[in-house]
Amino acid sequence: MLKNFLPDEHVQSIFDITPEMLLKRNVKGIITDLDNTLVEWDRPDATPELIKWFSSFKEKGILITIVSNNTQQRVSSFSDPVQIPFIYSARKPMTRAFKRAIRDMNLKRDEIVVIGDQLLTDVLGGNRLKLHTIMVVPVASTDGLWTRVNRKIERMILSWMKRKGMLNWEE
Repeated sequence: MLKNFLPDEHVQSIFDITPEMLLKRNVKGIITDLDNTLVEWDRPDATPELIKWFSSFKEKGILITIVSNNTQQRVSSFSDPVQIPFIYSARKPMTRAFKRAIRDMNLKRDEIVVIGDQLLTDVLGGNRLKLHTIMVVPVASTDGLWTRVNRKIERMILSWMKRKGMLNWEE
């Protein structure tokens, strides 16, 4: 059961993920979290560096969908200016929003990666559908209330995994 919390990969930042890296694996789509994955949870807009990152994937034909547990207002105000499709109020780790993103992108599961900063939402949700999961270090050191609760649980899970030798990265 705890293996469902183990990401397939771990990177420091989304900027460590390149189109070339994904194309080598035949990846054609990305399902990504928004808050503390792409930008700080309280930053309303995409940074110039992030806009360039989005463009690099679009130029290579890799689709991106933002799947967020946040509100329609938050997600649409971020996503609309950068023209990235999104799903709000996703209720991750439930699989409904992931399945909708897969269907909307018209791709197979083995052609998609899930990128996120939380074990209990992004990684667990992606792993429940056998999607390739990439965990990133959160871009901000602060979180909203529910995320702070999740982070405490995540630290316990990560500590257990580290003791069992299941992790091959340092936090």
